Amino acid sequence: MTSMLKRELMNETAPNRSTGIINGKSSNILNWDDVRFSWAFPKYKRMLANFWTPFEINMGQDIKQFPQLTADEQESFLKIIGLLALLDSIQSDYASKVADYVTDSSINALMIILAQQEVVHNHSYSYVLSSLVPKGKQDEVFEYWRTDEKLRARNDFITNGYKAFSEEATVENFLKSMVYDVILEGLFFYSGFAFFYNLARNQKMVATSTMINYINRDEQLHVGLFEKIFKEVLNENPAYRTEELETFVVETFQEAARLEIEWAESVIGEKFDGITMKELQQYIEYMANKRCNQLGFGRAAFPEAPIENPLRWIIAYQEVDLGKTDFFEQKSRQYTKASDANGFDDL
Repeated sequence: MTSMLKRELMNETAPNRSTGIINGKSSNILNWDDVRFSWAFPKYKRMLANFWTPFEINMGQDIKQFPQLTADEQESFLKIIGLLALLDSIQSDYASKVADYVTDSSINALMIILAQQEVVHNHSYSYVLSSLVPKGKQDEVFEYWRTDEKLRARNDFITNGYKAFSEEATVENFLKSMVYDVILEGLFFYSGFAFFYNLARNQKMVATSTMINYINRDEQLHVGLFEKIFKEVLNENPAYRTEELETFVVETFQEAARLEIEWAESVIGEKFDGITMKELQQYIEYMANKRCNQLGFGRAAFPEAPIENPLRWIIAYQEVDLGKTDFFEQKSRQYTKASDANGFDDL
């Protein structure tokens, strides 16, 4: 396996424009008008356009509504927040490790922005919990990853997937770690997102769902960024595009979907009006196929899964930023409108 070299802080003999996304040469001076990858600057602009902070969200109505939720709704709400908090916590650290080995200064810059956005996401969970529950309960939620068996299995799946790259930075381990990243940001959040959007659909916890929408929108960009990096690494290192890699990708998405379905059965199941386990399972398999296809391996994880999103109602709750007063009528937003052209999911 080929080892990956860390990016140098400064290389006076190398060009500003990198010679490779990994194991390349670069002075490490960033000139956005002279970068190797034409897609890097549009990604940069889009990530900046998505800027937001939790302080923008008025939690007043959610504070009143939370005690009125059913016991099942409250339990699932807190468990899903606990899941998201752990996954976004390790994401910022993973992004920094990737940045160390990316020898293109523009991609390194994107990883730094990505890591910052993950910190904001993690803060948003603390912000929601501190608004709704006492400090003791907030601390308990942040400990769920230690005590909930199904949650632990999902988390171990991702952290163990990252561990090989963290301990031995090789091209093969890097490629595999990006598969786990796409699963984390593009599959493992999605039944949780559906839960919050279903609450909003019933006029419950709308402020929290608005925040989830902003997180969802960021994660779409993150998936797209890692998709680009994954494909560029293979373009520059074609020897790694093997049958073994294809098998790994397909089987890893299959196992990830199994874990996500198991988790959805635990926290959602048939407990809530407007969303069924059959629909959720189809949705998860659809998303697994979608992500597998994005990485270049077709819809091979679940050949019988729907080609179109089986939870069509989610569209109204994800695509809310239209440069006007948003769907949730929180306040005027001036963010860029999302579309297929700028990379937002077609959910």
